Amino acid sequence: MQAQLLRGAAAALLTLSVAIPASAAQVLVVLSDAHHLDLKDGKRYDTGFYLNELLVPVKMLLDAGHQVTFATPLGRAPAVDKSSLDAQYFGGDAAALADYRALLERLALTSAERSPVVSLARVEQQGYARYDAVYVPGGHAPMQDLIRSPQLGRLLADFHARGKTTALVCHGPAALLSTLDPAFVARLEAGKPAVQAKWIYAGYRMTVISNTEEEQAKALLNGGTMKLLPQTGLQKAGADYRGNAQPWTPYVVQDRELITGQNPASAAAVGKLLVQRLAAN
Repeated sequence: MQAQLLRGAAAALLTLSVAIPASAAQVLVVLSDAHHLDLKDGKRYDTGFYLNELLVPVKMLLDAGHQVTFATPLGRAPAVDKSSLDAQYFGGDAAALADYRALLERLALTSAERSPVVSLARVEQQGYARYDAVYVPGGHAPMQDLIRSPQLGRLLADFHARGKTTALVCHGPAALLSTLDPAFVARLEAGKPAVQAKWIYAGYRMTVISNTEEEQAKALLNGGTMKLLPQTGLQKAGADYRGNAQPWTPYVVQDRELITGQNPASAAAVGKLLVQRLAAN
């Protein structure tokens, strides 16, 4: 699995080419407040965002001249998943890993005292109209709070109604479930039958980390089991799920305003498409 990730990430990183837009766009990056994921049987897994999934696209946005605002549901500093601090996610390049870790330090995102993140309530108060795109990276943390955040649900529904670019990667696309009744998500997590009125993303082609990849990476959970697999959740809600033929290789799906990437190796390709769409608008 790691070798496949390395090859996929390397291929993606070597093909980046972006144009600087004539005017800067405002991009909202939504992260989880959670530093852990509650698993079945009372177990828990310490987690957060994946470094490459957050910062590879963010650096591309910044390099292209765009403005980035970071937000979490409660405005608390997010955590980085320590398992993502590995050169395999940067094409095996230890120097690249060091550079992105240094960027994270400069941004101070994970600092309880210095983090620039704002709450989604503040974003709503200021108005969604100020943002041209939203980006949600993965790591397991979105499964703890973003999938049931009413504030995020309202934001995504507004972007959907206006056709604004909405990009998500790995576990990030599961956050689209926030536009549903939280009771629907709770029933899915409990393994109970769940019926939902028509979803705003019903029939959209999209991807997310696959059930196959989750099974292959299960060792990360230290013997625990997730309450809900992202692929299963999106399919139950009405998504037209698409996945790659070979796990852990880059795979991206575009449908209307949505850009979704399947796994960590897909982050660079998602970032490239996000920058291209902003340049075209």
